[in-house]
Amino acid sequence: MAEKTFKVTSESGIHARPATALVQAAGKFNSDINLEFNGRSVNLKSIMGVMSLGIGQGAEIKVIVEGADAQEAIEAISEAFKNEGL
Repeated sequence: MAEKTFKVTSESGIHARPATALVQAAGKFNSDINLEFNGRSVNLKSIMGVMSLGIGQGAEIKVIVEGADAQEAIEAISEAFKNEGL
């Protein structure tokens, strides 16, 4: 299991394009990957789930990965956050 907390710095938060990039990064792994925000948890492999959270600038979110490739997954998701300027 691996988990990491991120602070969203992008002015527009996690909207469609960065959400898609995060979902695509998560989809490459077999592990269960969840994103937690405001007491809600959604599957990070689900674009509708991620978009339903309405994550804005300044939000703190936590990504929790459980599975054999958890460490690789958390690294890829961290890279996607950086690449999308989140």
